[in-house]
Amino acid sequence: MSKISAGLERAFASRGFADPSVEDLRDAAGVSLRTLYKYTPSRAEMVLAALENRHQRYMAQVFEGLPEAPAEALDAMVSRVGRWMQTEASHGCLFHAAVAADPSSAPLRALLERHKTEVASRAAEACGLPDAAIELMVIIEGLTQAWPLQGDAAVAAAKRLGDLLRGGGRLGDVACHGRIWVGGDA
Repeated sequence: MSKISAGLERAFASRGFADPSVEDLRDAAGVSLRTLYKYTPSRAEMVLAALENRHQRYMAQVFEGLPEAPAEALDAMVSRVGRWMQTEASHGCLFHAAVAADPSSAPLRALLERHKTEVASRAAEACGLPDAAIELMVIIEGLTQAWPLQGDAAVAAAKRLGDLLRGGGRLGDVACHGRIWVGGDA
């Protein structure tokens, strides 16, 4: 099944969710049509299998082997997300793209939520910021959305925001006691 899921992930990542025909997906999976349908009996199941594979790969690439020091872990995590964007997701988040392609799919929305929740939780744990999962998710999601337009500048900006979140710096008048404020009034 992992070979099928990996092939489906590659096909959907490179061609989107509407474009690939079932024959294209079969070829990408490297199996017969019968085998493809045995393990993924519908296109919706094919998308879910591809995204589950994507989730596992992303979590491993971003979180495995991070430095133990929280500040170093945050910097490494942001760099890894930037590398992921450069090598795997130059058009943006595949999970969001899948939900945009089929917004009424409850299983897709549930998978998107599970993926993002797990990313936020692991980021907060790795960075020693157990109460900042949402803030870290905003930084990671911001990087994911900005990377296609800003590239490495988005990575650098995400690192500065992470520094502010950790209380390690100021960016104009937006930092106040380790919190990020909009404008100068708090």
